[in-house]
Amino acid sequence: MITVVYFAWVRERIGVPREEIDTKAATVMDLVSELTARDPRYALAFSDLDSLRVALDQELSYFDAPLAGVGEVAFFPPMTGG
Repeated sequence: MITVVYFAWVRERIGVPREEIDTKAATVMDLVSELTARDPRYALAFSDLDSLRVALDQELSYFDAPLAGVGEVAFFPPMTGG
């Protein structure tokens, strides 16, 4: 079981701030594929991966990163200064 957390417009498109996912995904990209197959809201949220960042257990990571041993995956838009 992995906790998946969504921030900003990702959360708005999917409709929930977080959820527990029972997954067999080996990588973040595998998890994204599982999620986009669930519902059109997920497909919309993940339609442009260049506009998303991912963190594994609160550390910035990559979409090809393995999920073995990971407890939390967070998806969010790039952060900007200001």
